[in-house]
Parts: sequence; structure tokens; C-alpha cells
Amino acid sequence: MHPSVTNVVPRDNFMLDITFSNGESGILDMKPYLDFGVFKRLKDCQSFEKVTVAFDTIEWESGADLDPAFVYDKCKKKSA
Repeated sequence: MHPSVTNVVPRDNFMLDITFSNGESGILDMKPYLDFGVFKRLKDCQSFEKVTVAFDTIEWESGADLDPAFVYDKCKKKSA
């Protein structure tokens, strides 16, 4: 089981600063995913910035969300 997302902060250039329940944190680069399905809506910076934590993962006001395992696996972890 993957740790849940406890905090998310949108950054410039479609990056997300993410903190997990196990104390780890990292950066998730969303640019590779913005050409697919519902994620195309996030190319608008104002839409992208409306990211929140919901149900142990992240979601956007536009309806896009990500599996918590995907978020954890794709997140570039910060060194302690």
C-alpha cells in the first residue's frame, strides 16, 4: 500500500510539491500528462492551480484526479 497524499502545492511550470503520510515529500511534473483526456483541461494555469487533497490523493476542480499509487511512484522524492 502506498502512503496517502497529505498536502499539495502547485508550482510554476506544471509542477506539484507533494507531501505524503509517511513524511516523504517530492515534486511531481505533470507536463507529460497534459495531452491526455481530462488532463488537457489543466493546461490552463488557473485550472492547474486549483488542485486539492481529496481521498488520500490529489484532484482538480475540473474533475481530474490521480491514483495515489501513481502520485507516489511518479513523484521525484526530495532528499532528507
